[in-house]
Order: sequence, then C-alpha cells, then structure tokens
Amino acid sequence: MRGPWKYRRSLVPAVLVMIVTIYVLTGCSGTDDKTADKLSVAQIGERIEQAVSLKDMKAGDQTKLQKLYMIDVDNVDDFILYTSTSNVRADELAIIKLKDSSQVENVREKITQRIDAQKIKFKDYRPDEYFLVDHHVLKTKGPFIFFAVSKEADQMERVFDDAF
Repeated sequence: MRGPWKYRRSLVPAVLVMIVTIYVLTGCSGTDDKTADKLSVAQIGERIEQAVSLKDMKAGDQTKLQKLYMIDVDNVDDFILYTSTSNVRADELAIIKLKDSSQVENVREKITQRIDAQKIKFKDYRPDEYFLVDHHVLKTKGPFIFFAVSKEADQMERVFDDAF
C-alpha cells in the first residue's frame, strides 16, 4: 500500500513543474510582428482588404487626410485612408499611426468633429447613411487610431483588434 502513495507524492511536484513550464512558454510565445512598434498600417490594411470588399471606396492621400480630419501630417507616422467614390455615401476607413502617442486624443477629437459634420450632412438627406455615421467605430490602440463608417465596420474592427 505504501508503494503507490510514495509514487504519487513524487509525481505531484513533477506535474506542477510541467504545468508552470507550459504556462510560461505559452505566455512568452507572442510574435514580434504583433507589437504596436513593429506592426504597420499596411499590414492592418491588407488584412482588412482580405476580410471585406473596399471596391466602392478610393484610397486617399495626405492632402485628403488633412482636408477631412484637419490633422497635422507631421504628427502622422503612417496611414491608410479610404473614402466613398460618391459624395452621397458616408463610407470611410482610416487607420492612422501617430509618431507620438500623446497626440492620440487630439486626433480623436478632430475625427469626432468630422463625424459630427457628416451627421449634419446626412441626417435629413440620406437617413440610411446617417445611420452608418451614427454607428461608426472609433478606437485607439497605442499609437494607432482606427475609424470606420461602413456596413462592414464591425468586421473591420475585428480585424483591427486581431492584429494586436
């Protein structure tokens, strides 16, 4: 009777050591490309393009970014911007990586001003587009700002969240 009990008592510490080792190795197995410093806007944009269709949108440049959001482009490290090809549609996608995370709140405020202007524009004119603007997604992760107005904004948001 004593033989099996002795065997089990020596097995418990070995099992605990294996469990702790597995937890430690699992916690350290994160990939470097998912850190905010190494992640690029282009990578996130490619993942979003694979998940949803952006065919009804056109890519924007620095001038368009500055015009729509009144953002000082000197604070922007990288960005992608897609807007509707038609001025009667509210679809927009912007992913902005700032050089300095301390500018995040300032840029969020400017995007909020854009949202308010779009709400006024579409409220009585295009109620369906107003609904999209009203249910926009605006969020930040580190130096990244994500803004989406689309029927597929939830899918875009999931891809953005999964990138980190």
